[in-house]
Amino acid sequence: MLQVIKRSTFMKPRFLIIGSQRCGTTSLYNYLIQHPNIISASKKEIHYFDTNYDKGNKWYNKHFITMKESKRKKYFITGEATPYYFFHPHAPSRVRKTLPDVRLIVMLRDPGERTFSHYKHHVKLKAESLRFEEAIKLESQRIAGEWDKMLQDKNYNSYNLQMFSYLVRGVYVDQLKRWFEHFPKEQFLVLKSEDFFNNPEDNFLKTLHFLGLPDYKLTAYEKFNSNGNEPMSDSIRRYLTHYFKPHDERLRKLIGENFSWE
Repeated sequence: MLQVIKRSTFMKPRFLIIGSQRCGTTSLYNYLIQHPNIISASKKEIHYFDTNYDKGNKWYNKHFITMKESKRKKYFITGEATPYYFFHPHAPSRVRKTLPDVRLIVMLRDPGERTFSHYKHHVKLKAESLRFEEAIKLESQRIAGEWDKMLQDKNYNSYNLQMFSYLVRGVYVDQLKRWFEHFPKEQFLVLKSEDFFNNPEDNFLKTLHFLGLPDYKLTAYEKFNSNGNEPMSDSIRRYLTHYFKPHDERLRKLIGENFSWE
């Protein structure tokens, strides 16, 4: 249901794109905020429910519009997209406490391709100096103990876990399970990134229906935040396919859809 603004107040987000990173979340969010019934947050990624939670709800609310700021639109919803929410151990419970009725959008890409794209993104940001093969080989050492530290201290933010969790972020089934512990499946829309990339219009419309919004066609479906098409070596691709295969099978059983990327 679209929200009707009757007083000058900050709007709560109606939807969150929670992940996963490097799966098309930037493109989908940019499509959504072109819809006449959606107003964007102050920025796409607010990181409130992961690394900025200590700043409080008042800080979060100020990233969204008020009645005074939105005179041109009477009926609308708002939302944001922070892909780290999907992986962060405390994000599901925090979102549940603050936004129990929020619609949650998840995008899942071939986990091997996602891993490689995640790595290339951090190389581009100059946050990664290792070769890809070395980075995934040393991942368990680089993030050792960090998950437990975050579980034990809710105010602890792990740089290594956020930056170097290339493989573990592709184990989608464990992340979805954590979210399903706090929200009913009806509040989730799970999109296959490859379908979204190949047919953005249909998946955009599917998302609008999920949000209860009228159909709207864009003039163009630009691909945002791409890292190019640098290929993986065949040996690394085979390794990643083998690594993720049992997790993808568990994912299929969890959500009842075939998300096999072989």
